[in-house]
Amino acid sequence: MSDIVAETSVAKPRVSSLLQTLSTATLIQIVATTSVLALTAIAPAVAADLEVGAYWIGYQISLIYASGMFSSAVAGTLVQRYGPVRVEQAALFCFALGFAGIATSWIPAIVLASLLIGLGYGLNNPAASEMLSRVTPPSKRNLIFSVKQSGVPLGGIVASFAFPFLSRYMDWRLALLAGVLASVATMGLLTLTHAATAPRRAEARSLVKGLVDEQALIWKDRKLRTLSVLGFAYSAMQLSVSAFAVVTLTHDAGWSLLAAGGVAAGMQFAGAAGRIFWGVAADRLGGGFVTLALLGLLGGGGYAGLYWLALMPHFLQAALFILMGGVTIGWNGVLLAEVAHNAPEGRVGAIMGGVLVYTFIGVIVGPSSFAALYAVTGHYGASFLAFSSFGFLGMVAAWRCRTSAI
Repeated sequence: MSDIVAETSVAKPRVSSLLQTLSTATLIQIVATTSVLALTAIAPAVAADLEVGAYWIGYQISLIYASGMFSSAVAGTLVQRYGPVRVEQAALFCFALGFAGIATSWIPAIVLASLLIGLGYGLNNPAASEMLSRVTPPSKRNLIFSVKQSGVPLGGIVASFAFPFLSRYMDWRLALLAGVLASVATMGLLTLTHAATAPRRAEARSLVKGLVDEQALIWKDRKLRTLSVLGFAYSAMQLSVSAFAVVTLTHDAGWSLLAAGGVAAGMQFAGAAGRIFWGVAADRLGGGFVTLALLGLLGGGGYAGLYWLALMPHFLQAALFILMGGVTIGWNGVLLAEVAHNAPEGRVGAIMGGVLVYTFIGVIVGPSSFAALYAVTGHYGASFLAFSSFGFLGMVAAWRCRTSAI
C-alpha cells in the first residue's frame, strides 16, 4: 500500500511506555477472554430462552476458536500492513459486535457474533505481542508477556462472576450489553494512550502469501518449530483439564457440583498466579525453553497422577487439580515471550500469529480427543494418563531445543 510508504517516511511511530503498553494489552486480553466465555457463564438461561440444549455451548466455543485460528494465521500480515494498534482496535470492534450479536437472542446472529469474536481473538495476541516487543527489555521479557497473558484466566473469572450476577437483576440480553460498553471503552482507551502507528515494514503482501511465508519461516527454524509443537500440546492439556475437571470430580470422586465448581474456580486463580510465577522463573533461569521443559514434566506428572484420583483424600484431589491449573494454564506467557525472542526483527506479530495457529488447533483437538478417549475407556483418569504423554514429549522437545545450538 503506497500510503504506508508515505506515512512511514514522514512520521516516526511513537513508542509508549512499558507500563502503559502492558496495562492496555492486559486489559484488552481480559475483554477478549470475557467475550469468548460470556455465553458459557449464562448458558442455562440462554438455552432456556432459545429452547435449545445447554450442551450447544460447546459448538459455539468450537466455532469461536476455529474462527480465531483463521484470523491468527493472517494476523501477522495485517499487523505489518496496518500496525498493531489499528489491528487491536479492529479486534475490540469485533468483540463489541459479538456481544451485541449474542444479545439479539437470534441464533443466526449468535453464529455470526461467535465468528466475529473468534476473528478478534485471533488478531489480539499477534498485535499485542508486536506492541510489547517494541518496549520490553530482554531481561523482563518472560515476566511482561506472562503478566499480559494473566488476562486470560482473569477474563474467565470476570465472565464467570459478572454475567451471572448481572443476569440476576436484569435480562441476560441487557447484561451482555455491558460487554459492548467494555469493548468500546477499551477501544477509546487504546486510542487515547497509543498512537495508531504505521507498520515498521512497507512491504504489502497478500494474506495468502504472508501466511505461506510465515509458515515456511517457522518450519525452517528449529526453535520456532518446537514452540509451535509445544503450543499445540500444552493448549490441548490446558483445555482438557479445564473442561473436564468438574465432571471428573463429580463422576470419579463423588464430589458435589458446587464443590467441584469451587475447585475449578481455584484452578483459574492458580492459572493467573502461575502465569506470573513462571514468567519470573523463566527470567531467573535465563530462558523460556528450560521453563517450558519443567512445565511439561510437571504437567505430565500431574496428569498421570490423576489416574489414581479416586484413591486420594479429598484435600489432595483438590490440591492436585489446583496445581494443574497453575501448571497447565501458566505456560502461555513464557511460550509467547520465547516466540518474540526468536522471531526476526520487526516480524514479532507476524511470527506470533503463525505459531499461535497450532495453539488454536490444540484447543480445538484437545477436548474432543479427550472425550473420544473417555468414550473408549469409560474412565476419566485413563484419559488423563494418556494425555500425560503430551507433557512428557513437550518436556523432551523443549529441553533438546534449549540445549541445542542456535
